[in-house]
Amino acid sequence: MRILVSDTSVLIDLERAQLLEATFALSWEFAVPDLLYKRELRSHNGPELMRLGLRVESLDGDGVQTALEYQARVPALSLADSFALALAKVNNWTLLAGDGELRKLAASEAVDYHGVLWMFDQLLTQQAVAAEMLHRSLTTVASHPRCRLPVREVRERLEHYARVMRGEA
Repeated sequence: MRILVSDTSVLIDLERAQLLEATFALSWEFAVPDLLYKRELRSHNGPELMRLGLRVESLDGDGVQTALEYQARVPALSLADSFALALAKVNNWTLLAGDGELRKLAASEAVDYHGVLWMFDQLLTQQAVAAEMLHRSLTTVASHPRCRLPVREVRERLEHYARVMRGEA
């Protein structure tokens, strides 16, 4: 089974979209590094994420060293994000990331990565959520003041969901 390592922002966006249950029902397992869980998720919906099946994984010494090297190379990255990338890299897993710098570093490290909009695509493709719900959910996420999703890509998806809802797609 394919494992997706998530950063915090993707999980928060999926929670904001009310799509966590549907996401965890997809054909993948989801994991985060233990440091990220302890620092950012445990007190923010952590028990619910664990109930849904979130895996909390530890890095060995080499993995920790890799994470520290990532943070040294890109000081704008949080330690938690560096650990998420290292976890994906050392296990050859896919990274789910919202942070642009994290995605750039993942690409330079040849780590497969996607963002929350890709998760929306998967929810539609795997018929886990109706287009109406995805339209509402993406509208909610995109209207949040801290949303950093690309406006053009959001608009394209909303238009696509509207076409699906009208039976045109």
